[in-house]
Amino acid sequence: MIDSLIEERKKKLKNIKAKGVDPYPAESKRTHTIGEALTSFNKLLKTKKKIRLTGRLRAWRDQGGVVFADLKDASGSIQLVFKKEGFKDFDFWKENLDLGDFIEAGGALFKTKKGQESLEVKSFKLLSKSLRAIPKDFYGITEIETRLRQRYLDIALNSEVRDIFIKKAKFWDSLRTELKTQGFLEVETPVLESVPGGADAEPFATHHNALNEDFYLRISLEIALKKIMVAGYEKVFEIGRIFRNEGIDAEHLQDYTQLEFYWAYADYNDLMKLIEAMFKKTIKATCGTLTTSYRGQKINWNKKWPKVDYYKIFKEKIGLDLETTTKDDLFKKAVAEGLKPDRNLSRGRLIDMLFKKVRHTMIQPCFLINPPVDIEPLAKRINDEPGKVARFQIVAGGTELGKGFSEANDPIDQRARFEEQMKLREQGDVEAQRLDEDFLEALEYGTPPMAGFGMSERVFSVLMDKPVRETVFFPLMRKKKS
Repeated sequence: MIDSLIEERKKKLKNIKAKGVDPYPAESKRTHTIGEALTSFNKLLKTKKKIRLTGRLRAWRDQGGVVFADLKDASGSIQLVFKKEGFKDFDFWKENLDLGDFIEAGGALFKTKKGQESLEVKSFKLLSKSLRAIPKDFYGITEIETRLRQRYLDIALNSEVRDIFIKKAKFWDSLRTELKTQGFLEVETPVLESVPGGADAEPFATHHNALNEDFYLRISLEIALKKIMVAGYEKVFEIGRIFRNEGIDAEHLQDYTQLEFYWAYADYNDLMKLIEAMFKKTIKATCGTLTTSYRGQKINWNKKWPKVDYYKIFKEKIGLDLETTTKDDLFKKAVAEGLKPDRNLSRGRLIDMLFKKVRHTMIQPCFLINPPVDIEPLAKRINDEPGKVARFQIVAGGTELGKGFSEANDPIDQRARFEEQMKLREQGDVEAQRLDEDFLEALEYGTPPMAGFGMSERVFSVLMDKPVRETVFFPLMRKKKS
């Protein structure tokens, strides 16, 4: 059926070419978007000014000597009226145009007897002949896998999906603008790294032919940005893609956009003040409100965000005191909770596994502060409590939405922590961090005290109340079976 429809459209394409018309011209002489024409409708109607509109044909109502059509561009939709009298080659184009074709229509605006704002077409140009039929409405592609594979159709037919990506642009623009207003310098760092670092994640590996070396796609922006801070910059940020070779679920993708920034002579307390204000501005700019919904729960971002102590809430909800709890205690508790932990998991991994049960209950935004050093090898220890680190996580909607910390800048302590991580790798933990000699060498030249923060586009997906893969244009998917 589809093949026969395509063949029919190809015949029309041949007819158009035979008439000496280029069905794919390089330019158009549009004078107004449809949105602009509708906004200025009364003025253009009064002056009877000739205008040219462009877009895709989305409806076609043949009344014999008159054809009514709907033309749609990114700004809106308008009715076109083709009349046989006064329109050159009326019958030819009526036979050879299809829904989905891009056209340029010239003429004057008018209102029909029913008051419909319309354009009477006096000049016409085909801009692109469509060989496949666009589904008549969104219900033609309701199945989620098809929608994501053919995202261009999903967006073309569903205004809600189209609006998501307009909001996403506002989301990143707001964050970028606020950081620049605060004096941060936007930078770019390499995607390929000799040693992947800055996060607990398994990397993707690749081979560089010119250098004949194996490299990794970065799992974080952190290490390169910290090296830039060694160079003397005091406020830097990057918004870039990172890649993690891990599982897919509603909150995780394998390649996604991340924001990270670093701020010299500041600590995580300074950072929390900046982050709360920045989030509120961004959410307001993106959503138009500071109350959103996620998975059936209302989230009020406008209240003062409380600080929740990691050790206290872990003891309250899990029943274990992290000051004295051993790895064996944590393992037994994880088994009792039905989590099926591996015997090789580190103390930090077991703590994090158990805490996920707590995090799902934390709906309103808060700062979760001062976790054990076991789960954060790159944060600064708290002076009077060296088993803890000066880190916070933003938690809302039952999920983590970013983390920041006072950065570790003691190269000797950092080396010791990396060595602990390498021991975990040797025991089978593929996500444990690797010892990075280049980074340690940079730290040895001296790094100012600083605070750092990172967040991913998961924040946006929570604001939209959508699985994260539905808030990216083209999520990676398995190859379609033939």
